[in-house]
Amino acid sequence: MSYDMIAILMFASMMLMLLTGQRVFGAIGFVGAAAGMLLWGTGGVEIPFSAAMKLMKWYPLLTLPMFIFMGYVLSESKIADDLYKMFHVWMGPVKGGLAIGTIGLMVLISAMNGLSVAGMAIGATIALPELLRRGYDKIMVTGVIQAGSSLGILVPPSVVLVLYAMIARQPVGQLWLAGVVPGLMMATMFIIYIYVRCRLQPELGPPLPEEERNVSMAEKLRLLRAGLLPLVIFAAMMVPFVKGWTSLVESSAIGAMTAFLAAIVKGRMTRAVFETSVRSTLAISCMFMWIILAALGFGAIFDGLGAVKAIESLFTDQLNLNPWMILILMQLSFIVMGTFLDDTAMLVIVAPLYVPLVGELGFDLIWYGVLYTITTQIAYMTPPFGYNLFLMRAMAPPEIGLRDIYISIIPFALVMVVALSLVMIFPQIALWLPDYVYGK
Repeated sequence: MSYDMIAILMFASMMLMLLTGQRVFGAIGFVGAAAGMLLWGTGGVEIPFSAAMKLMKWYPLLTLPMFIFMGYVLSESKIADDLYKMFHVWMGPVKGGLAIGTIGLMVLISAMNGLSVAGMAIGATIALPELLRRGYDKIMVTGVIQAGSSLGILVPPSVVLVLYAMIARQPVGQLWLAGVVPGLMMATMFIIYIYVRCRLQPELGPPLPEEERNVSMAEKLRLLRAGLLPLVIFAAMMVPFVKGWTSLVESSAIGAMTAFLAAIVKGRMTRAVFETSVRSTLAISCMFMWIILAALGFGAIFDGLGAVKAIESLFTDQLNLNPWMILILMQLSFIVMGTFLDDTAMLVIVAPLYVPLVGELGFDLIWYGVLYTITTQIAYMTPPFGYNLFLMRAMAPPEIGLRDIYISIIPFALVMVVALSLVMIFPQIALWLPDYVYGK
């Protein structure tokens, strides 16, 4: 059997195992290890062992539990609630103001916890009931929550970009900085859409009643001070890193410790909060480590087979496609896979194929990391089987049906497609900040 056929068989076997409901790391790791043993005998066991050693020696991986712990502390201690109270008071008088404030809430939550699921959980439990109670259109606000949560894997500290950095062998710091401008640009585009839509159709997002807007400036400033605490924590963590005073790992430790101390000072660091934060951090960190380990082992087998070169030859020599056409096809495949897989699964499945191929085609792998994160979030929200759609259905109140959720995401998905197109056409949107900070 040719190596090309072996590569196809490995990929098909992995997809089949995933469709049976196996855990992602189990399916990928088993296929990689089994292929190594069958191809190279007992020497094949060295491949997953080497992957494990590579993982354990990867120093930036220490940032993963630090940032996850920081996010859970801020979430479990209800500091995120203060954020929404702040946006409620300051943005309430504007048409669609609470929906705009919810996008702001999501941006700050993304800066606290680099997981889109965390943003959706907080938005669905805190913001969504309040928006519905205030008379906001249920379809629009459902889209707002889903779109806002998509920023979680793009705005630093993105946990998914840490995973991409390990697989693509790119600096985590540069990837995080590359996500800042596109993330803020996308949030701004969401806000502009909400504002214009509510100006044209005021019934979709009515302003707060006059009696609720009558809040003293002292109270507004108190809420502003409390609500901006997560932003202060984020600045305490990121400014030393951007200035070059601390390493990435040291900055993550500063962020975790600052969040922990903030919860103590506010009197919210109870035993239950601490225990939940530690347990959740351990569970998520271990999950990501197993996925990275499996992906590295699987990728090593693919490299050994020369599958990347074979695929490049297929696209460029046999099909005569130019690099941009190949890149667009890869992005479209992410959207298709996103209908039944989450972002980490998509990355570890196709990373052994796509990431080396992108490098061979001459594209910047930092830039491509940003394209990947935006595309997977579009895929997450694409009917009929987008992962985020069913998460939203599980968290939404009974009056919001699956049809409402499907309709709600269409305009926001189109906005994200525009954002993706801008980043593809103008790579400096993603590359300017890392180039500036690192002086490339």
